[in-house]
Amino acid sequence: MLAEVLIQLVVVVGILLPISLALFVGRERLVRTRSEWRTRLKTAAPTIAVLLVVLLINRFARQRAPRLSREIGFHLTASFYNIEGEFILLFQSIATPETTAYFSSIYVYGYVFLIVFPVLAYFTLPDTRMFRRLLTAYALNYVIGLVLYIFVIAYGPRNVMPHEVAETMLFENKPQVQYLTREVNSNTNVFPSLHTSLSATVATFAAITRSTFPKWFPVAVALAASVAISTMFLGIHWGIDVVAGMLLAALCVVLSDRLVGRWSVSELLGDRLEQFEDRIPWQE
Repeated sequence: MLAEVLIQLVVVVGILLPISLALFVGRERLVRTRSEWRTRLKTAAPTIAVLLVVLLINRFARQRAPRLSREIGFHLTASFYNIEGEFILLFQSIATPETTAYFSSIYVYGYVFLIVFPVLAYFTLPDTRMFRRLLTAYALNYVIGLVLYIFVIAYGPRNVMPHEVAETMLFENKPQVQYLTREVNSNTNVFPSLHTSLSATVATFAAITRSTFPKWFPVAVALAASVAISTMFLGIHWGIDVVAGMLLAALCVVLSDRLVGRWSVSELLGDRLEQFEDRIPWQE
C-alpha cells in the first residue's frame, strides 16, 4: 500500500512540475540551465550535501525521537487545548465533501509540489545564492523542528477531539495516506507544524523573488495558505502549531540570509592565516 501511495504522489507531482516550469520559469532559463548545470551544481554541492545529511538524520531520528521525548519532553497537549479551546472546529462550517477532498489533496500532493518546485526554479538562476538559501532554510526547518518535537509532547486535535473532527479527517477521505504519514511522523509531532513552516518558507522566498518569478508568487502564497489551513481543517494541527510554524519559517529565512554567501571558506582561512602570521616573531 505504501508503494501505491508513493507512486500516486510521484505521478501527480511529476505532472505538475514540467507544466509549472514552463509557466513560471520559461524556456530561456531552462535552456541556459542545460548548459550551466554542472557549474551551478558544483557551487551548490556543499549546501545540497548538508540538506541531504539533515534529511537522513531526520529520517532515522523521527523513529527514535518519541522514546527520547517521553523521557525529557514536556506534555503540553492540555495547555494547548486550554489556550485554544475548540478553535479549529470553526473550519467545520466550511466542511463539505468538496472542501474535504480539496484540503486532503493539498495536504499531500500540493504540499510536496510546493516545496519541490522552488528547488528546481531557483536552480535555473545564474546566481546560485537564492538556491542555496532555500536549501539552507529547509535544513534549518527540519533541524529546529526535530528539536522542538523532542522537547514538546503534544497530540493533535484529531486525537483529542476525535468525534468532533472525524468528518474532515485526512484518513477518512484518503485512508491510504496513513501508510505514508506513519513513515515520516508520529501522533505527538505537532508543534510546530512543519507543513506550515516549510510552506511559509516557500511563500516568503516567492515574495523575495517575485520580480524574477512574478507568476509564481501568487500561486505560492495561495498554496502555502491552503496547506496551513488544511492542517487545521483536517484536525492534524492546532492553531498554535500553525502560528509556531510561521514563526519558524521567518526565523529560518532570516538565518539563511545570514549563513549563505556572507563568507567564503577561503576568506575565513585567509583571515585566520594573516592573524597567525602577525603573531609569529619572524626572524630574518
